[in-house]
Amino acid sequence: MFCDQCKMRPASVYITKILNNEKSQLNLCEECAKEYQQNLGFNLAPSFSIHKFLTGLLEGGEALDQQLGRGLEYLKCKACEADYGQFQQTGRLGCADCYDAFSGKLDLLLKRVHGSSVHSGKFPKRAGSHIRISQQIRTLKNKLHALVAAEEFEKAAEVRDKIRDLEKSLEGKGGS
Repeated sequence: MFCDQCKMRPASVYITKILNNEKSQLNLCEECAKEYQQNLGFNLAPSFSIHKFLTGLLEGGEALDQQLGRGLEYLKCKACEADYGQFQQTGRLGCADCYDAFSGKLDLLLKRVHGSSVHSGKFPKRAGSHIRISQQIRTLKNKLHALVAAEEFEKAAEVRDKIRDLEKSLEGKGGS
């Protein structure tokens, strides 16, 4: 696909505009895209950073504080002395204890970004066996509730027994 502007070079930048529920797409080469950005008075590529992205998510911190039932208090990690303002600016936590110090705000942020604050992805095979079993128990409990609601009590009893077996194996491995 060639550039919509110069019609000579291949398009590598694709701009989609939605204005009054009408969608239009502009396909530009790199040179025409730079010119387009300069004509609009802004520069897209260099201004993006993960820190600015996180700061954008954290903006409206007052709203997050209201959800938490707090005023704009000064949060600070006791271990490394990092404060929440530094995290908002850099997007980096100072140490592992910062997760506990800023837990309420981080939980809301993670839920906003990922939809959940509980990890549901893959785990390492060697170190993640107890995590995998806990996840399997959670899945089976959801299945158990669905079976009981559907009044399939025999299947529910089988699932309940599997849950008990998994919980016993988890206790044997020192899990909770």
